[in-house]
Amino acid sequence: MDAGFITINTHSSIRIDAGPGALCYVDPFRFEAAPHDADAVLVTHAHFDHFSPEDLMRVIREDTVFVAPAGMEGNFIGTGIDLGNVTFISPRSACELLPGLHVEAVPAYNLDKPFHPEDEGWLGYIITCADGTRTYVAGDTDDLPENRSLVCDIALVPAGGTYTMDAVEAAAFVNALAPKIAVPTHYGSVAGVPEDGRVFAAAVDPAIETVLKL
Repeated sequence: MDAGFITINTHSSIRIDAGPGALCYVDPFRFEAAPHDADAVLVTHAHFDHFSPEDLMRVIREDTVFVAPAGMEGNFIGTGIDLGNVTFISPRSACELLPGLHVEAVPAYNLDKPFHPEDEGWLGYIITCADGTRTYVAGDTDDLPENRSLVCDIALVPAGGTYTMDAVEAAAFVNALAPKIAVPTHYGSVAGVPEDGRVFAAAVDPAIETVLKL
C-alpha cells in the first residue's frame, strides 16, 4: 500500500483520487489554479482555512457533491453552491457520497482548547474507496479517546499544535490507531513549523510508514 493517490496542496487542503468518478477534496484552500475537477468536496468545519468559498469555486463543477457538518448550512448560503448538492451530517453518521465513495463522519474537537468546541459538531472523515482502502482525515482535533478505536489504513492527522494536537501528541494518537501509513497535516503555514513533520515522524511507531507531504 502507498499514499500516492493522496496529495496535499497546503496545510489541510487534501486531494484524494479515490478512483474513476471519485476525485474528492477535503477543505480546499489557497489554490492558485482552478482545476474544476472535483467529483466531491468534504468540509470538516467552518474556519477560514478549511471552508474557503473562493477556493471551493476553483475546484468544483456544477455537479460536484459535498458533505459538511450539520450546523454549516448557513455558511453555504450566498456562495453560489446548490444546497441540493450538499449532504449535511453529524458525528457518527455515514453516507454513500458517490458510487464507490463511502464517507463516515467522526468527531473532531478540542479537549482543553477553545478553538473547536465539541458542541459545534465539527468533523473528521473516514473515506472508503471502491478497493476498500480506508483513509482517515482527522480534521482539527485533539487526541480523542473515542477516536482511538477507529479502523483505517491511512491516517492524516493535524500535527501543528496551538489549535490541534502537536507533533508528539499526533504521533501518540497515530500509534494508538495503528494504520499502515500516517501523514501529518496542519503544520508549517497557518499553524506550526516545517520541523513538526520530522518531529512527528520520529515519534511514530517504526511499524507504521510515515509519509511527509508538506
